[in-house]
Amino acid sequence: MKFTRKANAAWKGSGKEGQGNLSTASKVLDKTKYSFHTRFEDGEKGTNPEELIGAAHAGCFAMQLSFLLNESNFTATTLDVDATVTFEDGAITKITLNLEGDVPEIDAEKFQEIAHKAKEVCPVSKLLNTEIELKVTLKTV
Repeated sequence: MKFTRKANAAWKGSGKEGQGNLSTASKVLDKTKYSFHTRFEDGEKGTNPEELIGAAHAGCFAMQLSFLLNESNFTATTLDVDATVTFEDGAITKITLNLEGDVPEIDAEKFQEIAHKAKEVCPVSKLLNTEIELKVTLKTV
């Protein structure tokens, strides 16, 4: 399978005082504001590249894990993934994926095994040149 996706960034002004907007072909992002303030400071409404990378990574990982669980004859009730992107000295130095899953009839060891495989084969994980840490919690009844 091969496909392409498109996004656009438009920026005006200097790095610190300027601002821009981000749009995607799907219009999920439609001139969404981003700026120095939304990237490096808190409080102003808008997004930033690191937040978007975190969302993309969490989403891709959860979907990949779902496929791998299905291949092993398990279906998740829920997979909740938080991605924490660490930016340090001009680089993304680490992404922590914190997974909490509710998967009937799976034991913790098998869930860990499949989750770690998903981290390795997730297309976004393979794209990123940084440390990726995975923390896994299986809900038990």
